[in-house]
Formats: sequence, structure tokens, C-alpha cells
Amino acid sequence: MRFDFLALAALASASTLTPPVLPLIVRNPYLSTWLGNARQAPWESWPIFWTGAHVGFSVMALVPDQSTVYPLFGRPQDSVDKVSQLYNISYPQYLGATFDASTTNLTYLIHGSSDDSVRLTLSFLSPLTPSSTLRQSIPAAYLTVSAEGSFDLDVYVDVNGEWVSGNRGNQIKWALNEPKQNSETRSSTTIKTWQVSRTNEELLTEFGNRGEWGTFYFSGPADVYHQCGTSALLRQHFAERGSLKNHVDPAFRGIMQDEPVFAFSKSFKLGSKTKAKSSTKEDSVVFTFALVQDIVAQFASARGLTMMKPLWASYFPSAEALISYHYDDFKTAASLAGNYSDSLAHDAYESGSQDYQDIAALSARQVLGATQFAGTPDNPIIFLKEISSNGNFQTVDVIFPAFPFFLYTNPKWLAYLLEPLLEHQLSGQYPNKYSMHDLGYHFPNATGHSDGRDEYMPVEECGNMLIMGLALANALKYDTDPAFVSTSAGVHANPIASAKKWIQSVDQYGIDSGRGVRALTGPKAAEKWLTKSYRLWDQWTGYLVRESLIPANQLSTDDFAGWLANHTNLALKGIIGIKAMSEIADIVGKDDASKEYSDIADEYISKWQGFAISRDETHAKLAYTWYGSWTTIYNLYADSLLCFHIPSDSKNARSAGRLGDQKPIGGGDDSEKGIFVPSKIYQMQSDWYHAVLQNYGLPLDSRHLYTKSDWEFFAAAVASKKTRTEMLTVIAKWVNETSTDRPLTDLYDTEGTGGFPGPNFMARPVVGGHFAFLALERACGGKAVEALKYLDERPPVEIDVEQVLKADYDMRDEESLWVGDL
Repeated sequence: MRFDFLALAALASASTLTPPVLPLIVRNPYLSTWLGNARQAPWESWPIFWTGAHVGFSVMALVPDQSTVYPLFGRPQDSVDKVSQLYNISYPQYLGATFDASTTNLTYLIHGSSDDSVRLTLSFLSPLTPSSTLRQSIPAAYLTVSAEGSFDLDVYVDVNGEWVSGNRGNQIKWALNEPKQNSETRSSTTIKTWQVSRTNEELLTEFGNRGEWGTFYFSGPADVYHQCGTSALLRQHFAERGSLKNHVDPAFRGIMQDEPVFAFSKSFKLGSKTKAKSSTKEDSVVFTFALVQDIVAQFASARGLTMMKPLWASYFPSAEALISYHYDDFKTAASLAGNYSDSLAHDAYESGSQDYQDIAALSARQVLGATQFAGTPDNPIIFLKEISSNGNFQTVDVIFPAFPFFLYTNPKWLAYLLEPLLEHQLSGQYPNKYSMHDLGYHFPNATGHSDGRDEYMPVEECGNMLIMGLALANALKYDTDPAFVSTSAGVHANPIASAKKWIQSVDQYGIDSGRGVRALTGPKAAEKWLTKSYRLWDQWTGYLVRESLIPANQLSTDDFAGWLANHTNLALKGIIGIKAMSEIADIVGKDDASKEYSDIADEYISKWQGFAISRDETHAKLAYTWYGSWTTIYNLYADSLLCFHIPSDSKNARSAGRLGDQKPIGGGDDSEKGIFVPSKIYQMQSDWYHAVLQNYGLPLDSRHLYTKSDWEFFAAAVASKKTRTEMLTVIAKWVNETSTDRPLTDLYDTEGTGGFPGPNFMARPVVGGHFAFLALERACGGKAVEALKYLDERPPVEIDVEQVLKADYDMRDEESLWVGDL
């Protein structure tokens, strides 16, 4: 089957940023392959797992008329003789990489003996399909190799056993599934598939963060050549002959014991048989990569510890049926992914710049690369791994920074993320009165914390859950459009026989149905969703009423920074959580509780301003009694996102917060009516961020020069356009220049080389916070952003930061008499 590559290539337009690492095949925590050293040619290093560990995966080409071998990807050249009478080794002209939300393209130019050349592209597609939760759940991705030119070219692709284990000493077994037509999907495509697994799998176990169970499937069309055997022998054979032997090595062995690889080769007949100048021809071939696990996690659900099957298993009777369907679904998946990528590119460019468009695109696959989709079509669940920082399962304060991505991309996916946390705690398996930190110490085992001894972040997690709960309810209430154009699967889609069973959730082509979850929007849907967990919302708010105004010594989500009492930003999150509960109570019809919590929140936010803001009202202090300090109050973002910063009469002209018009904290400006956090706080912080911005970003607070990129975008979203643009510019500069060498980190130094400050975070889903601008623009029916326009009425105030902090510190003795009882 031949695919039209031009449509796919159009998905990834020219990219302006040069990140150190690019996503290639990124679907879940275990199917996660990246291009390391992405600023160099792809043949200079092996691809990596998200940890930085080597992944056996190589591509090379041969021009038979020249007997010249060209390494393209990985380091296959290390395995072939450097000097041979049968071939030469040369290197192509590398034209660079482009990417969008789903696709990364690596493009090369291979020159012929005259002026002719072949343009060859390796296009890696890990499709983001928010309109099809089924497709998003499939643990598989595509590689399209396309060639355009006027002479013949042979291409070789291989993988090794490192795709199924993090321990190179483990034994593996394999088989080749020969072509057969798939009746389940009515497919006319026949494929051949390498099937590789550990000889002795270890269910729900990791080694080096790789899953030690499951089967890897590497598929290509039936007409390609195949062979498995020792890596050096296969690569050498291809270099000499330009094809493979269609042979399967019968000797199962260790991953690196005479390293067995599993290979395909394809010949592109682009040349002319006559001596006349030939015209340019095109051809392409598609390969797929899948890591299939029959059980994806164990979860302490309401019915007890449950082995959770993947969501796709509700649609396909076997892994083989899934692989065949996925291969034949390439055009549909590419089209749906293009729909989302185009929407994101447009929205991000309009919201920020070309740089922001690239940052959002670079972040999208990384977010979903931490997820596993489980459950059934009528009760789907998304599980999430806290990648790299400690491996916790369903960490609340990792979901929280990621949640703008889900609000923008498809709000119902946020519901699927929160559901297991709510179900587990409603079932009484967690003993504490505050929200749990996570569902289990290490993914993929969500065994809970029946002893209540999870990581201690009580104010943090209660505030996070209440904010996310109301944000989702608002998305339902305002009927927020997801970030894709509602569309059919298209003419290339194949029907799924079992989809009829789930007709309330999907149509016959696996597209989320308008009769299903998406249709449940509006106030009634918000009320229904909140009501079932009201006991928890109320319980967590009670804790915040007792503990959030003056937080005790405890951790926040930035636990690497250590414990802190009287934490300004943490207190703000808790207070906004109480305010969120007043709205939750209102939505579910509990008017008395709504008024009670609203009154408490109003009282607390007034007191918070007195405790948290410097005496000269230029900045927020890191902690109430830490004079001469400052902090990024990224939790201010929630105030705007939850529609708390929209005046009662949103049509009034806004002038509050302008430097000469400011009134004392708690003043009576009419334009502030209905607003929770006063406008002057927004203006003050926007000015401060402008003043303390460093070479590569906005530091988290005054203790260090490191920053968190997710919180930078939260803060920038509620700052003036000038400050936001300044921040975006230096963050983009960091992406281009950082010395980090792993998938996009969220924790980095804002000076020096922009490297890891320790701990080394990488590939974490918290980069979903980079979507903060986009989520805010959709919030409150568009009114949230409209209400912040006053921030652009004047340029930022210039502040002598050193002088201001010194003056604040010198006043500590006088001020400590005021808040000395904290």
C-alpha cells in the first residue's frame, strides 16, 4: 500500500527553535524514543529512551549505482567495515529537523554521480488525536521513509531488544508474523511484523524506568525484505547487497549477546532505465512501532486492587488485530493529528509568537508520553507517571501544572485523570482529611497509601484538587470547545466491528461520539460531575480553612526547594481553593455553604495581602516573615482561570492597578467589584517579573537563580503583554542554547549555560503548563483574558531591585512586631 507522503510532510512546517532533544516515538512512559543531540546530525549518536539510555534503532541508505552507503540515523556505520571493495561509506547533506505537535521530520539530501540528488525524509508520527480517545490510547507510532529524486535508493531500518527491557543482560525471544489480510478491520493491507519480548517477563515491574513486560511489534508492508540476526552481520550484508535475506535467526539469546536486531529493507525505484535525463519520482514506505501490554497498571479502585487493561482492548480482540488496524489507519491518524496540530499552531502563534508555537508543539507529545489510557469506553481512565523526579503514580501536583494542556486540548481528558484519585479517596482507602499526594509510590502500581504516609503536601494538594475540579466544571459549564475541529474520520477510515457495542461513546470509526461524554456539557453536566465527589471537595476545603491562611512548615509542589512556613504562594493557592469551593457549592445548589466559604475566602485574601506583600507594595515576599525576599506567585493564574478576576460589570472601562491610580490594599475602587485578588496585585507582580528577569528566564524566587518553566508560563499568562513577550523571548533563547541533554526539562538555571541545577528533571508531563496562555484564552467564555487588558495600559515600572529588597530587609524589626505571632 502506497501512502501520499506530501500530506504528512505538510504537518511539520519550518521550526524556528533548536532544542537539544526531539520526540520521535513517544506514546507512554515505556514507548518513549527521542533524538538525542538533536542539534547535531542524526547519525552521530544513537537515539535515546527518555532517561538518556541508548536505544537500538538505526537507518541507513545505499545508492546501488554508486555502491555508496549513507548512515542516516543511529550509528549503523560502527558495525560495517570502514574499507571495502564492495562499497564506500559517505554521509548525506543533513537539511535539519522540523516538528509540530505530532510529527518530527528529519530531512537529508543524497547527491548522485551528476547533478542529480534524492531528497529523503524520515517522518516520525506519534499522533495526538483529541477527537479520538481510542486512537490516543493505542501504544504505537509511525515512521514514514519517503524519497524524491531521479536515481534508485535502498533503505534499511533495524531495532534491537532494548525496546522491551532496560537490562541488557536479559534474554529475549522473537518471531516474524507473516502477511495475512485482516478481516477484523476489512483492511486490504498486508503487513509483516517482528514480534519481540523478554523470555521471562516481569509483570508491572521496571528496570531503569523501562517496563519489563509486554511485546514489541515492528511492522512493515508485505513487500519489504526482512531479516533478523547479529547486528554487524545484517548491516554489513545490506551495505554489500542493498537488501536482506528474508531469514529468521532461530537462536534466542540476550539483548547484547551477538546483538540480535530485527530489520526491514526497501528499494525505491526512482531512476530511469534509459540514458536520457530522468524525471523526478516519489515513493514512500510506512513502518509502525508498538509496545503492547495486556495489563497496564494495578489500581486500588473502589472494588479493590484491580489489574487494569488498556482502553484499546475494549475494541480489539487481540494485539495482532490492533497492530493491523493501526497500520492501516495511518492516513486517518495523520489527518486527525494534523487537525490538532494546525489548531495548536494557529492558536499559539496568535497567543504569543512563532517561538511560542514551537514551544507548545514541542511540549505536547511530552505531556501524553507520561500517560496510559485504561478502563472502558464508557468509563475511561488516564493514568500518569511522574516521570524522572520520583516515579510516583498519579501525582496531584504533577497533574496540576500539566492541566492547562488538558483544558485546552480536550477537557474530558482532565476528568479521566482526576477520576482515579476521586474514586480511591471516596472509597475510604486514604485515612487523612486532606487530599492525597499520589496513588502509589511508583508507577505502574497504584496501591494507595492506606497508612496515610504519602509525601506531605496537604495545602498544596487540597488547593490543586479544588482548583482543577472547578476548572473542569467551568469548562463543562461554558461548553468550552476542545482544540480540534469536529470532523469525521474521513474517507480512508476503516470501521471497527466492536465499536457498535460502545455507540454512546464512539462512532463506528472510533471517533468520540457527540452522544457520549462530549455531549455532557452545560450547567447540568458541571453539577452532576461535582456532586458525586462533593464530600471530598467539602472535606478538603475544611482543611484549607484551618490551615491555608498561615501555612505551617511543609512542602509545596516545589519540594526540591525544601520545607517552608508562612509560604506566600502556597497560602494563595489554599485561599483560592476555598474560593473555588464557594463556586462548587453554588453549582451544586448548596447556597449556605457557598456563602460561608465565599466570606471566608474574602476575609483570608484581605489578610493575605497584609502578610504577603512588601511594605512598599512592589512585590510579594517569599514567606510572610522573610524580609528582603521575593517570589513568583504563579498561583495567581488560578484566580484568573477560574473567572474570579472578572468584574461584576465586565463591560466597565478598567483603570484599576495603574500606577498613580492605586488605592490602599482593600480599597474601594468600583471597578474591582466582583474581583477576588485585586488588580494591583497583578500589576505589581507583572512589573516585578520585568525587573528580575534573567538571561534565560524568571527565577522561581530569591533563594536561587533556577526556575520552573511551567510556572514561568503560569506567571506570564497573567502579566502584561510586554512582560509576557520578554519572558517568552528569553525562554525561547534558553531552548536554543541550553546545555541540558535530555527531553525538555522544566527545572533549569536562568544564568550560565542554562543547565540542570540538580535535581535533573527531564521529560516530565508538567510542560503541559506551557499551555497556560491557551487555556486562559478559552476560560470563562473568553472573558478571563479580556479582564486583564488593563495590564497593557502602561509600560512596566522600572524598579531598583537591590535597593527595594534592602529597604524591605531593613524594616524587618519594625514589621516583625506586626506579624510576630505567625
